[in-house]
Amino acid sequence: MKKIHIILIVLIAVAIGAIVSTYGDASTYENFTVATKNPDREYHVVGMLNKQKEQHYDPKIDANYFSFYLIDQNGVESKVILRGTKPQDFERSEKIVIIGKMESDHFEASKILLKCPSKYTDNQIKNP
Repeated sequence: MKKIHIILIVLIAVAIGAIVSTYGDASTYENFTVATKNPDREYHVVGMLNKQKEQHYDPKIDANYFSFYLIDQNGVESKVILRGTKPQDFERSEKIVIIGKMESDHFEASKILLKCPSKYTDNQIKNP
């Protein structure tokens, strides 16, 4: 075999290894039931804010603690804790995507993504 063939085989093997390792670490969209069964993996959970339950955010005491209750798409509710600031327009969001891991009694979110209905309406755009 020529050196170029050996180099190409090594590069292909490295590329396959990188793809497989990335796939194993990728988080997936699931619900709280699946996240509870495998607390070591990171998940994306889509849901809606439970507005009947208390949200806790007091920046005077701890600006990096925000908790609320989320109902996933299967109707399962869980407490969510974000170690960060409360997102702007949080209560107005139509859907919430939380990214993180399930702990024993709550979901520990590392990131929150919001879908606000005002951002997606075409009637709001007017020409000056």
